[in-house]
Amino acid sequence: MNLVIDIGNSFTKLALFEHNTMSFHAIFEGCEVEPIVDFCEKHREISHCILSTVKDYPDAINAFLNKNFKTIVFKAGIPIPIINNYETPLTLGNDRLAAAVGAAHIFKHSEVLSIDAGTAITYDFIDASGVYHGGGISPGIPMRFKALHTFTGKLPLIEMDEDAPLIGGNTRHSIASGVLNGTIAEVEGIIERYQAIYPSVKIILTGGDHNYFDKRLKVKTFASPNLVLEGLNLILNFNIE
Repeated sequence: MNLVIDIGNSFTKLALFEHNTMSFHAIFEGCEVEPIVDFCEKHREISHCILSTVKDYPDAINAFLNKNFKTIVFKAGIPIPIINNYETPLTLGNDRLAAAVGAAHIFKHSEVLSIDAGTAITYDFIDASGVYHGGGISPGIPMRFKALHTFTGKLPLIEMDEDAPLIGGNTRHSIASGVLNGTIAEVEGIIERYQAIYPSVKIILTGGDHNYFDKRLKVKTFASPNLVLEGLNLILNFNIE
């Protein structure tokens, strides 16, 4: 069994894979070693591990993983099953590249746009030959709400709601309208621009807010909530083989 660990900005995700099939996963806030140890004690069939992170993490995690498993820390230079054509690979986020690997595996020999809707919204494009070219990064929904509250004098911090009116009749509804309707318009507009160049491009949605977009976008999309974890497992298997 493979253990996949993805340390994100807010949460750490753990997943078990047998070949390319995920059998179990968990998520916890922060990036402490204790939840990882507890998880592994319940699943003693693990032999290989891949760790991906977007931030610094305790040295105790590396010590535990290296002691117990054949472990790969995913970073620039690790072999991957697609071609990375990004101009500055050392600055490319692990989550973006792992999502691209997962997307290319789901839609082989097709142009694919992976959209990860989380703390940030990232757009990542892979062509039909399996070459990753890059994409775009913009603020995610929670970040937009926080920015309006932080960088203005009086606007309140509001929580994400399921729906927002087009015409906000009060300040809270106006913020919701601008952020939520504006983000949907952004994502649809980006997709339309890709489709103008690549008419058959496949669209994959992932990330913590993927459901919100999946229900509201007018274009056809494919939801893959665990795309980053699946991509990391594919990278691990590629290196094992």
